[in-house]
Amino acid sequence: GDVPPSMQVKLLRALQEQEFERVGGEAPIKVNVRVVSATNKDLDAEVAAGRFRQDLFFRLHVLPVKLPPLRERREDIPLLVNYFLAKFAREQSSAPKSISSSAVKLLEKYHWPGNVRELENAIERAMVVAQEPELREHDFILKPRNHNGTASKSLEEIEKAHILRVLEGCGWNQTRAAEVLGIDRVTLHHKIKRYGWSRSTVASR
Repeated sequence: GDVPPSMQVKLLRALQEQEFERVGGEAPIKVNVRVVSATNKDLDAEVAAGRFRQDLFFRLHVLPVKLPPLRERREDIPLLVNYFLAKFAREQSSAPKSISSSAVKLLEKYHWPGNVRELENAIERAMVVAQEPELREHDFILKPRNHNGTASKSLEEIEKAHILRVLEGCGWNQTRAAEVLGIDRVTLHHKIKRYGWSRSTVASR
């Protein structure tokens, strides 16, 4: 869905003719491939708007598989949670953490606008900030919704609490905290300065 028009033409030719020309090459190279593609965009709408070639769309649209968003398959959440807990334990060379049933219920009720990737990030952050071997409800900071289904006006307070918890969980290592938060270190530094934080002043509260 994000492939530029110039590349769409080349991709279509490669699929139809089963050949391509290498940059600087003098002869076409034959290929025999099977393409599996994915997108989070509505390609019908993209075609109608002229941003995606219709001929390429039909060339790719041979065996479509629609994956429902996470909020429509909540029964998968406990399985995914256990998978991510084991994954991050391996990556961090630590003992796997468990999760309370109430925390699982909290995750099952959440609307997950960011789908599985948001769940993965939520688990990783909770593992960093958790003080106990079992993840509890208070280890997760999720964006609430107002009656219109959008984030409430308390989003800034939620961000502040979450950033502070990650900083404390990382021992105020700003480089590590920025990685966990998914932002660069400069952005984190600006937020710390904006909120008037320092390790000593926060610890004295």
